[in-house]
Parts: sequence; C-alpha cells; structure tokens
Amino acid sequence: MHCCPRYLIFFQYIGSRYSGAAKVPPHQLWKKGIQDHLEDAIKKLRPINPVSLWISSRTDTGVHALCNSAHFDLQRRDNKAPFTEDVLVEALNFHLGTEQIRVTHAHRVSDNFHARFRADSRTYVYRIALGISHRSLLPLTDHDLCWTLRNTELDVGAMRTAAALLVGTHNFNSFRAVSSDMPHVSPVKTLDVADVQPGSSFSHTHFHRNIPLWELTFTSRSFLYRQVRRMTGALVAVGQGTLSVPQLKDLLEAQDSLAFPQGVTAPAHGLFLTRVNYRDADLQFSQRTSDEPLPST
Repeated sequence: MHCCPRYLIFFQYIGSRYSGAAKVPPHQLWKKGIQDHLEDAIKKLRPINPVSLWISSRTDTGVHALCNSAHFDLQRRDNKAPFTEDVLVEALNFHLGTEQIRVTHAHRVSDNFHARFRADSRTYVYRIALGISHRSLLPLTDHDLCWTLRNTELDVGAMRTAAALLVGTHNFNSFRAVSSDMPHVSPVKTLDVADVQPGSSFSHTHFHRNIPLWELTFTSRSFLYRQVRRMTGALVAVGQGTLSVPQLKDLLEAQDSLAFPQGVTAPAHGLFLTRVNYRDADLQFSQRTSDEPLPST
C-alpha cells in the first residue's frame, strides 16, 4: 500500500485582513487565519484523506510573508496519480481566488518530512518609513506594509551597535511577549543575523517625494513569540535616543519579559517573513521513509 503523498508548499500573503498564519478556533471564524484558507483550497481538490496543514512559522495578525511554508498530505480519489508540483500550485491558487494569499511553489517530499521541524532557518525583515506624520501619506504600494515614524533620521550607528549585541546564543526571555501561549519553549535562541540597512520601494521613482526607508533583518532557526517585533522596537528606541546601547544590553541580560519597556514593541504591519530555509536533501522526494527522529525546536 502506497503512503499518502506529502507536499511542502511555499506561499506568501498580505496579512492585514487575516487573523495570523495559524488556524482560528471555530467561534472566531469572522476573521480566518491563513491556514483556514489554505486548508479550504486543499479540500476543494477532493482528497480522500482528512486535510491537515502544518505551517512552519506562525505569524501574528497583520504580519506579512513573502515566503512561509507548510506541509500536508493529499491522496487523490480513484487511485489517481499524485498531482505534479506545478499543477498543484496552479490548482491551489485557483481555489484561493481573490484572497491575498498565493502559493509560489511546491515540492513532493518524503512522508516523514515536517515543515516546522525540518526548517534550518527563518528570516524576517522589518520595514520602517521615516518622516511620515500619518500612514495616509504613504504611497499605496507601501500602505500597511511598513512602520511610519515621524523621525526624519535615526542614529543608525547606535542601532547597529545594539543589534550586534543580540547576535549569538542568548536567553531572549526579555524579548518574549508576556502573553506567550508557549511558555514551555526554551528562551535560549541563536540569532545568526541582526542587521540594519537602507530599504527600497517601487514607489521611490514614481512618487512625489522621497521617503527614507530602513530594513531590519533577523535570521535564526526559530524565534520566540513576538521576539522580532520586540527586538525591532528596542533597536528603533536606540535609534531615537530613548534607549541607550548599555540599557539594551541590560535588558537582554535581565532575561525577564516583564523588564521590557511598555509601548516599545513594533507594530505588526511592518513585519515580513521573507525566507524559510531547508536542506536541499530534505526537498528531494524519496520513496523510502526514514526513522531519523525530527529535531526539536
């Protein structure tokens, strides 16, 4: 008996209208999650197995993704051959219709593959627009896609010095949201990248004025709940001069989520999940199943 074919899909979305990436409880279906819409699209392919999608990265309400990923099993009726990867992408996008969700590519993977636990790293980019007194002054191409600050300048040098303190293996408990629904997850994480660079926008050459944009990039195998938004907010506070580099160091070393300053967390709408990386070997389909245990997060 053949195992049920398993697929890994990569997808992107504008998160403004969705209740985050994860599925929402039945009593909250007035605003669905990305997972709800993707599972609905998979069900329209009429698989004989129950549909269950496993998302690699749970983003919050309002957070966007240029590249998230998930796996699911799909057994077709009447012993039909498994969907090819290109046909699967086209079919899912057809059934997603006008939703601001698009599947970009798919891979047939082994039946022990897990989108969350096999991920080697995740990269987030936070976009900031300077000199904007109100979000309505942004061009449409950036509306709800960056954090607008009245500041015309930030002390980028200080921000980069502070960001360097976050790189490496640390207890990031100070940067975990107090309301975390996964308190059992270890706060010790290894941050591989924390970078501050000028950003870009399609509208720069097609808008009536130049808007300075900055991008904060963070890469790690995994992150704590709202860790990226808290790190971003703290680095921006350093850039604004309301938090010093030594104070950020003290905050990191406090290892206490209650030590994080109130009102400093960056808003959701400037954050993008931009990349989920896997080993090439994990993306190669093999009929053999492995007993290799899944790594823990």
